Amino acid sequence: MSIALTCSHVNKQYGRTYALRNLDMQLEENVIYGLLGRNGAGKTTLLNMIAGGIFPDGGTIEVRGKKLGRGELPKDFCFVREENKHFGGARVIDNLQFAAKFHPHWDWTFAHELLQTFRIDPRQKIRQLSRGMQSLVGNIIGLASRAPLTLYDEPVLGLDVLMREKFYKALLEDYANYPRTILLSTHLIDEIAPVAERVYILEAGSLLLHDEMERIRMEAYLIRGNSEAVASFTAGKRVLNTEAYGHGTIAALYAKLDDGDRQQAREMNISIENLTLQKFFSYLIEGGQ
Repeated sequence: MSIALTCSHVNKQYGRTYALRNLDMQLEENVIYGLLGRNGAGKTTLLNMIAGGIFPDGGTIEVRGKKLGRGELPKDFCFVREENKHFGGARVIDNLQFAAKFHPHWDWTFAHELLQTFRIDPRQKIRQLSRGMQSLVGNIIGLASRAPLTLYDEPVLGLDVLMREKFYKALLEDYANYPRTILLSTHLIDEIAPVAERVYILEAGSLLLHDEMERIRMEAYLIRGNSEAVASFTAGKRVLNTEAYGHGTIAALYAKLDDGDRQQAREMNISIENLTLQKFFSYLIEGGQ
């Protein structure tokens, strides 16, 4: 197992407020990760630290085993920011040409294909584009760079559903042919579910959860039934949230249920359904688990 990125006990404080608190993160090579959290959770601060724009107050960040020093940029990486600092008076093609100089794996053929896919005129000036189209220029740079470590901060902000789907499709297809480590930071939780293989969930600068996306899909449940029955069924299991309704209880559960558990639920007249990632995220945040 090769490691692309390691964050160890990372802290960042602004006055009395912690943007990041004792954060540990490890990204393996050639895996797509989702970085999830509400606005203000610390996602952008973390990405800026990895990209060398902010130095941690404590802890260390290593990229491929090399510890980053103050003001030091990781080698061979691409960071697509939420607000890209494009040259507004320059044309799209000028921005791509500038970016290509910094990325040794840049693929011009792919870049031109993406311009056609997203219907962007390379001769247009950046300032003439909508917010969403400017985001797409940044996403084209992130994709065409084929950087071994690629960071995206809210990559689909300002995009309509069709363009968001096109971006994710292009990313997955190119990743299949050119694997690399990709970290997607977003608050659009359900959209990331078919894309990310693993997720990190942040809240108030702290890590709430790191897990496989498939496990969340398979082990996050909403159960409902008689309050006593639900209490008995969930004993010893990880309960994220409970709500009372009449004589019953609804519980959000994060646990592996086997055939015996399901048979017990039927006997106790308890219903079981899978949670969406958005609901799972909400219950996790609200419960502070």
